[in-house]
Amino acid sequence: MVRIVVSALIALAISIAAGPKFIDFLRTNTFGQPIREDGPRHHRVKQGTPTMGGLLFLLAAVIPFLALNRYTTNALLVLFITMGCAAIGFVDDWAKLTKRRSLGLSGRWKLLLLAVITAVVSVVLQHRGFSTSVYIPIADVSLPLSYGWYPFLFLIIAGAANGVNLTDGLDGLAGGTGVIALFTFVAMIVIAYIRSGPPGHRNQLYLDLGILCAALIGGIVGFIWFNAFPAEVFMGDTGSMALGGALAGFAIVMKTEVLLLFIGGIFLIEALSVIIQVASFKRYGKRVFLMAPIHHHFEMKSWSETKIMVRFWIIAAILCAGGFALYYRYYFKFFRS
Repeated sequence: MVRIVVSALIALAISIAAGPKFIDFLRTNTFGQPIREDGPRHHRVKQGTPTMGGLLFLLAAVIPFLALNRYTTNALLVLFITMGCAAIGFVDDWAKLTKRRSLGLSGRWKLLLLAVITAVVSVVLQHRGFSTSVYIPIADVSLPLSYGWYPFLFLIIAGAANGVNLTDGLDGLAGGTGVIALFTFVAMIVIAYIRSGPPGHRNQLYLDLGILCAALIGGIVGFIWFNAFPAEVFMGDTGSMALGGALAGFAIVMKTEVLLLFIGGIFLIEALSVIIQVASFKRYGKRVFLMAPIHHHFEMKSWSETKIMVRFWIIAAILCAGGFALYYRYYFKFFRS
């Protein structure tokens, strides 16, 4: 348990200490964020703000994780998903920087690379004898998916990665909601660890997952120190896709896939707003929102970035509390000693 707290503190310290020099490095090498031309006008002042800040919190998180964990397979698998999604995001960021425009890697290539990550995850989980059923709380049943479980894994990983990516449009928004979601997971992990057996005989898997989750929290909190409005650095697709991949990874290895609808509820809302906007425009030639994703809709209604950020944080906390309540009510029985 102590190692979980220590992991978060080390990652936080590294992130804050390394932040200024890292941002200077990005600025010196002109790794500045291109701004979408059809976005809110006041975003144009952000043109050139250093991006790929996700590298900062990833480095800060990986160091304590590698130093403190015992390399259980499932924890390493979550790290693989996180870093794999980060690599896709990095390629996307790099394409934007070299082309000097807001469009980077094509959607098809992103989905293809996410499918490769899913294939690796599927092989590892199959080798470890993971159940292909999905537990549905409230109904209290396990739904057998058989071969349908593999496309379901892709939906989780691709959905979470792209959902967080769409949310990363305001200073501190994706980072803050991501920390709330990760904090929910670490609370669930701690419960599972405590209930996995008596002291000295508890499941090391949960401790390693907790160390990784706490390290990510510490690293991202340190990143938010520099990403708070007005942002000195953006996390970029490197960070947003890594964060989404991490959330998907924790949900998969903990068999809490359905709870991701609550824990990642804000990211789901953001993704749905884009889907609804595109579908409505193609079908009826009309837009449901003033601009999508939905946080831009509220910007167009003259809400300040800070107001949107805080209100989305509050909604995220409420949704995560609901997810945690469902976990405690329905999943807790699986860990009773």
